[in-house]
Amino acid sequence: MSQSFLSRLPLSRFEIDRDHLGREREDLWDMLWADPGTRILPVFQGSALLSDPDRLALLPVDALPPGDTLTRVYLGRTTSATDAEPAGTPVVAVELEDARHLAEAEWANLRQVGARLSDRDAGLLTEALGILNWHDSHRFSPRTGEPTVSERGGWVRRDTISGLEIFPRTDPAIIVGVTDADDRLLLGSNALWESNRYSLLAGFVEPGESLEAAVLREVFEESGVIVRDPVYLGSQPWPFPASLMLGFTARVAADFAGAAEPDGTEILDLRWFSREELTAALGEIILPGPTSIARAIIEEWFGSSIHDGQR
Repeated sequence: MSQSFLSRLPLSRFEIDRDHLGREREDLWDMLWADPGTRILPVFQGSALLSDPDRLALLPVDALPPGDTLTRVYLGRTTSATDAEPAGTPVVAVELEDARHLAEAEWANLRQVGARLSDRDAGLLTEALGILNWHDSHRFSPRTGEPTVSERGGWVRRDTISGLEIFPRTDPAIIVGVTDADDRLLLGSNALWESNRYSLLAGFVEPGESLEAAVLREVFEESGVIVRDPVYLGSQPWPFPASLMLGFTARVAADFAGAAEPDGTEILDLRWFSREELTAALGEIILPGPTSIARAIIEEWFGSSIHDGQR
């Protein structure tokens, strides 16, 4: 993996020690709430509070009124030496039930600001959304149907009837830059998007399947194209709601003579682009946003950043 590709993965950045030992302390919340250095990352309906357009607002504990939170999670301690808060600052993500007391503040979601945030803030918000989304979908036990309770700093939920401990899960998904013998890139338009939005082919890894096998299967299912030699590039968390995107490249098989045909269900259109054709089409089509690993893979193939007006 090239260093340039690593630098294009905004949600893989972090400057946070997740402090797994700290999660085990029985007095964790009392300790954090008594520490004047503890900072709160408020999250409301998937958006975070900003102090300016490129920075998260981290608030002291007493800045939030009591009783308006759904979930709190200890994210760990910062390691950044360049942000306003000192290294070692403990940070707690708090999901708000009501944000009226912060109604005049600026809020933004991760897709909007992920590529602009500092390494520390990008890591904090990605971590916070991933774990809060997990809490939202695991409030009841899969074994007994009873409500679960949050423990260990928000990193475990427990069924109080059976004692079952439920841990966070991440769904692996592959995403592939497919190129042909002429080094053209294959882009598809998903049925859920506007018709002029194009991106790479992607899909979830199935049980009992390797990442490489998933690449071959997903590309064939969505396009009818047979590819060979998948090469791993890198990974990026994608907490919408709980994915880990695993980036690959793959080349069309030398003996494949067919055409790329969209499956008609997930993918409605497929187009091959040379670099010149993609440049010419930028006013016509919409590419993935700069927060996504899809954009990073496209720019790795393109050879530089693509300037299409998206931030």
